[in-house]
Amino acid sequence: MPMTSPHRYTPVAIALHWLLALAIVGAFGMGLYMADLPFSPLRLKLYNWHKWAGVTILALSALRLLWRLTHRPPADPPMPAWQASAAHLTHGLLYLLFFAVPLAGWAYSSALGIPIVWFGVLPLPDFVPRDKELAETLKLLHKLASYGLAALVVAHVGAALKHHFVDRDGLLARMWPGRA
Repeated sequence: MPMTSPHRYTPVAIALHWLLALAIVGAFGMGLYMADLPFSPLRLKLYNWHKWAGVTILALSALRLLWRLTHRPPADPPMPAWQASAAHLTHGLLYLLFFAVPLAGWAYSSALGIPIVWFGVLPLPDFVPRDKELAETLKLLHKLASYGLAALVVAHVGAALKHHFVDRDGLLARMWPGRA
């Protein structure tokens, strides 16, 4: 499996990581902001942007997973077994939520009968029937999964900063853009 260095992720993996991170933070922030807005052209515009971000996150997640499955990551620095287990569990849950959050949002939009047209160009199919009760359930699922993803992102960032500033083990440098 190709790698740039045995100590760093590939440039593609690094780019996908940071693009996905920015998209998730942006979509989450936009979701928090737009949810309490009164009905207006701004709210409609932000809902479309939020949906477009979600579809983009879904696509980036698929690319990232495909890349990860075909390119071995660098070895972890030495750490206690519980930390390695926690890291693997957190990464697995992050990947699960990378897909679950946008899919729940897409299903919610479908259940409301509101189509998603990615960037106003590509209409996406509805994959659940129009159903108001189902929409309410999916809305809650999307919201809870989003908060779960946000909590895992905070834990992930906290762990990376702990490794960088406390352990000083070079873990953060493996995924930092540029040369290490």
